[in-house]
Amino acid sequence: MEIARTIDEVKQKVSDWKKDGLKIGFVPTMGYLHEGHLSLVREARKRADRVVVSIFVNPTQFGPNEDYQVYPRDFERDQKLLLEENVDLIFYPSVEVMYPAGYKTYVEVRDLQDRLCGSSRPGHFRGVCTVVLKLFNIVSADEAYFGWKDAQQVIILQKMVEDLNLPVKIVPLPIVRDNDGLALSSRNTYLNPEERKAALVLRRSLDLAAELIEKGEKKTEIIKNKMLELIQQEPLARVDYVEIVDLKNLEPLEQVQENTLIALAVYVGRTRLIDNLKIISGGLGK
Repeated sequence: MEIARTIDEVKQKVSDWKKDGLKIGFVPTMGYLHEGHLSLVREARKRADRVVVSIFVNPTQFGPNEDYQVYPRDFERDQKLLLEENVDLIFYPSVEVMYPAGYKTYVEVRDLQDRLCGSSRPGHFRGVCTVVLKLFNIVSADEAYFGWKDAQQVIILQKMVEDLNLPVKIVPLPIVRDNDGLALSSRNTYLNPEERKAALVLRRSLDLAAELIEKGEKKTEIIKNKMLELIQQEPLARVDYVEIVDLKNLEPLEQVQENTLIALAVYVGRTRLIDNLKIISGGLGK
């Protein structure tokens, strides 16, 4: 496994692989890896000849009062985990490499970026799209792997790839959960034991929504209100949003239909957590 800290190093390595006709799989991360990230790496290992993982805590996707400075970082730990997964190359750039002095170019996906998480984190998806487009251009991968836990991110990046005619395929993969059902997240490390237990209310609320839908309830307002009632019973939880939207365009729905996304963001203590449930052709996708 090699570690590259400059753009030229990555481009040269990938160029050499492509000359040999090798398929490149790419997993962009912000590090502090967990089983969710590693599930993406394992899928890349199955599907591609060479696997590249980036580790970069991207400052442009954090708001002024968010957790950029304290976001968990441990490169030595991440390096060991990726070595065990037989990753070929880690791209580990500095902020100065990704955003050199005088940097002025940003990428937006209009409308989609303003809903759900975007409404409470202005500028977040502008930062996400900008850094991911830069990484796509640097790595020149055939496929890139993302988890459905951040469903809005997946949908926005798919649209960016489509609109900008990028030669990379987005491969979304299922949410990975802890044994008790909590969706894995690097931010889970912020939770104390009491908060960690309280955080299970996110999954319970999605399970309630699934139960209501399976019993025939289609009215989104009723489902959302039931979810809110459940979450509000947890003293440590504060709702950012609970929304039921079209899985393609993220527009609110009055009735549950095929290709629906039930998404929520909830503060547990000071930690903001997200989770979702997809209703797709053939049933529920948790």
